[in-house]
Amino acid sequence: MRVFNATLLAALPLTVAAAFAAPATAQVPVIVDFGDSLTAGYGLMPEQAFPARLETWLRAHGIAARVVNAGVSGDTTADGVARLDWALADKPDLVILALGANDALRGIDPATVRANLDTMLDKIQAAGAKALVLGMLAPPNWGEAYDRAFDAIFAELAHKHHAALYPFFLDGVAMKPELNQPDGLHPNARGIEVLVERIGPVVAGLIAAGKGGAS
Repeated sequence: MRVFNATLLAALPLTVAAAFAAPATAQVPVIVDFGDSLTAGYGLMPEQAFPARLETWLRAHGIAARVVNAGVSGDTTADGVARLDWALADKPDLVILALGANDALRGIDPATVRANLDTMLDKIQAAGAKALVLGMLAPPNWGEAYDRAFDAIFAELAHKHHAALYPFFLDGVAMKPELNQPDGLHPNARGIEVLVERIGPVVAGLIAAGKGGAS
């Protein structure tokens, strides 16, 4: 073992001495939460939005991670394709892909939604990041055939890309007035806490496994 002379170490510039004395700091995982208004925190304070609350939840459970809010209200999957490269510039370890709700509200062809999500998952993997897909369910007004086609997209693509899947982003919150804002679509602060309590353990497991959702 190399022994450093204490007098010599004391005489070194502070920055150099610190390099000898301090242990290397592990890199904090970066999680990009890539979505629409459900991610951005529509109607909420920034610190109440899902990404901010997820980061707080992870740290409270002993997991240091930086969660980037890459949500843009109104975005469809086509908008996501157009701006994903910018989000990937953060070189994330994990991308939470949470798009599709606005496509369903607008009745966009499920084949188009599937192609857009497929493209984004390809880009995420090419960037060296892993993915957690947050599924979405279509509203009933487009008919049973649309619902079946749309609802199946997320599981199919998660399987194709070997990505982790959380089947329904709003599970436990949707259709519960006490957990949503007056529009009935966006979770309120209480609703966000429910989502975080449900999805947080999934994210924590992916980080702990060091796989970020891929096999």
